[in-house]
Amino acid sequence: MSSKIPAGFPSPAQDYIEGKLDLNEYLIVHPASTFFVRVDGYSMQGAGIMPDDILIVDRALEATNNRIVIAIVDGELTVKRLKIKGKKYYLVPENDEFEPILIQEGMDFIIWGVVTYVIHKV
Repeated sequence: MSSKIPAGFPSPAQDYIEGKLDLNEYLIVHPASTFFVRVDGYSMQGAGIMPDDILIVDRALEATNNRIVIAIVDGELTVKRLKIKGKKYYLVPENDEFEPILIQEGMDFIIWGVVTYVIHKV
């Protein structure tokens, strides 16, 4: 993709646009392990993730500190920011109306995938 649009002042239009854009080439690294998930709720609004947004989730990526992840906690799916402090794992919302989840021994917990992109209407 060689065409760029400035976000400042308008520039003269190009005479042509090169080829078709395949979003899979730009947004998906591991096609066999990438999924789309629709958001329900406001717990991640501070990260720009709103209800009805579509998340692109890659299950092949390692869930490291500070990444936004899809996790399953006691059978419930949730999207949160993963915080790792020493040996403690937290799922942290990006909205002060919600409390972080401390992952404790005995909880049914698995990280399902790592969020790589958010798609939403403007």
